[in-house]
Amino acid sequence: MNLLQDLKWRGLIYDVIDEEALDKRLQEGPISLYCGFDPTADSLHIGSLLPIVTLMRFHKAGHHVIVLTGGGTGLIGDPTGKKNERALNPVETVLAWGELFKSQFSRFIKFDNKTAFCVDNYDWLSKMSAIELWREYGRHFNINQMLAKESVKSRLDSGLTYLEFSYMIMQAIDFLKMHQDPILKCDMQIGGQDQWGNITAGFDLIRKVEGNEAKVYCLTIPLIVKSDGTKFGKTESGAVWLDEKKTTPYEMYQYFINTADADVIKYIKYYTFLSREEIEELEKKVLTEPHLREAQKVLSKEIVTMVHGAKAYEQAVHISEVLFSGKVKELNAEEIEEGFKGVPTSEINKPTNIVDCLVEIKAASSKREARTFLENGAISINGEIIKDMNFVISSEGAIENRFTIVRRGKKNYYLIRH
Repeated sequence: MNLLQDLKWRGLIYDVIDEEALDKRLQEGPISLYCGFDPTADSLHIGSLLPIVTLMRFHKAGHHVIVLTGGGTGLIGDPTGKKNERALNPVETVLAWGELFKSQFSRFIKFDNKTAFCVDNYDWLSKMSAIELWREYGRHFNINQMLAKESVKSRLDSGLTYLEFSYMIMQAIDFLKMHQDPILKCDMQIGGQDQWGNITAGFDLIRKVEGNEAKVYCLTIPLIVKSDGTKFGKTESGAVWLDEKKTTPYEMYQYFINTADADVIKYIKYYTFLSREEIEELEKKVLTEPHLREAQKVLSKEIVTMVHGAKAYEQAVHISEVLFSGKVKELNAEEIEEGFKGVPTSEINKPTNIVDCLVEIKAASSKREARTFLENGAISINGEIIKDMNFVISSEGAIENRFTIVRRGKKNYYLIRH
């Protein structure tokens, strides 16, 4: 199975221009391709990882890859399909976010400036004058064709600014610039299915400037949709980010270990480098032994390890096992910080009677209710059931003298910092 066949089997091709010609070109030798990422936040998210992994597949197959940070296009903003245009962030902010993106890209692709490159379109777009933009490039764009692009058409009724309308031209210039670059020699662009209009605009621009004989290619990846209709990569606390300070490895692990059976094989095909045979074996186990959740375990291991490393994955598993068993004394302070992110947290700096403490941290609504919980054995402190009404909570009995973990019942956790 060649690369294009593998991408099709994994469900990673949504649209492609002249698939037969692309297949032939990929087998002739290395092709140079790129994908762009606009810095609209201070971190990439799990959705961004899919095109990165797709670039990795091309790189592993011997092709040359270019990761483009959109420092220039990020200042303009791609039409979102929503009623309002994107917020315009300060130049300094966008460029700073771009640097964070570049650092994250380097986790997945080794940029050797021979087979893998990391570039920023701010380097050429920021130097372009308005006259150059309109005279050299604008004359190649047909307004009627631009209006027919889905990313533009979807916004016409609600209103589209000229700023957003120009985004397509900016992205097309990127493709042309890198195609003409004697080192990059970029002949292909990939991106999400919502980028088809922008990507084909670049294809058209190259053909108009270089001539119809120019051999360039386009491919889009499907946007991920969960089987239950909810948005992929979203949790109650927000997006699943690649920055461990925004989404901890434990939180990422939990997100994927809880993947629905209906989605797990699709995600494994998308995100992992497991072979077809390995994936089909896991697919059988989803049907015959779903309670073992083996596919979910493989998926979460592959993704967390890829993003954060083997140590972070092992720590995430350890935290999960300890929280499930209730043996929280086995956690160190760092693991508590990670595993209890988002848990109701209070600060208590002096020795406090347990009844008063339960009310203070809102684990009980009154002292009477607190006593009832204690009498019924519903309260555990650092993994041990406490029934003593005179028990005192203090830093001396805390884990590493910093944290006391209170559990009420089976699932209600409260964290006390000392």
